[in-house]
Amino acid sequence: MIITLTDAALKKLKEKMLVEQHSPRIDADIAGGCGISVKFSLVFDESRRNDTVIEYDEIQIRIDKFTKRYLDEETQIDYSDEQGFLVGESFESSACSIEII
Repeated sequence: MIITLTDAALKKLKEKMLVEQHSPRIDADIAGGCGISVKFSLVFDESRRNDTVIEYDEIQIRIDKFTKRYLDEETQIDYSDEQGFLVGESFESSACSIEII
């Protein structure tokens, strides 16, 4: 798995690391019933026992097993003042399957 950060994201992460007490972690917010939608975010919280740690320019970014299943092999993190951190590509699946017996 490869994580890349834009210059804006790297600069903002370094700023936040000075005030945050925890490392950044990529988190997946999953919603849906028949289909699913996945939106990724960057949160600052405690490490979890089975987190994968990816180091980028001296910043450790953590990913839990659940979130890792939904990330692309290469994920980019960007930052804008209007939207905050933008992590990877959010996606939706509208696939529903009904089994008739």
